[in-house]
Amino acid sequence: MESDKNFAVYDYMCRSVKAHKQTEAVDLYEAFGWEATGTASSLGGVTLSFRRDRKIKHKTELNRLERKAENLKASIEKITASMSFGAMIFAYIFGCLAALVFGGGMCLCMLNPGSIPALAGGILLGLAGIALMSATYPIYKKLVAARTERLMPERDAAEEKLAVVCGQAHGLVSESV
Repeated sequence: MESDKNFAVYDYMCRSVKAHKQTEAVDLYEAFGWEATGTASSLGGVTLSFRRDRKIKHKTELNRLERKAENLKASIEKITASMSFGAMIFAYIFGCLAALVFGGGMCLCMLNPGSIPALAGGILLGLAGIALMSATYPIYKKLVAARTERLMPERDAAEEKLAVVCGQAHGLVSESV
């Protein structure tokens, strides 16, 4: 009968994350009393398996804090993605237009093969297209830097809130051990 005293019932959970976010996800969920039990490769990342003692104290509060932490994590990822999204769209459009200018120069040369003014105009238009294409990446980097500078305080505040929530959860987990 003594073996009955050591019997534990667990809650189980699986989360799919990108491979480079695996350690971060394990750290996050361990703060809420989850124990990583395994990993499996999945399409586009890794599936993590967790378990937690079903009789853990403060379970309701831990679940509430866990949802809050997941929302904060999603918010941080959304802010991080938005730092480069607008600049990326601009770079694609600007790069395509620059390539069209370059192609226009080639067309001008090829449509009037014997014309010296068309050749000179085509070369100038082609050089302008090359200059515009070359300028796309530096403009992209400046736009990303400006957006990052503007959004970094918001991201830092969200990360600080996440750290506080994880600290609260860890305190509740430590209390129940």
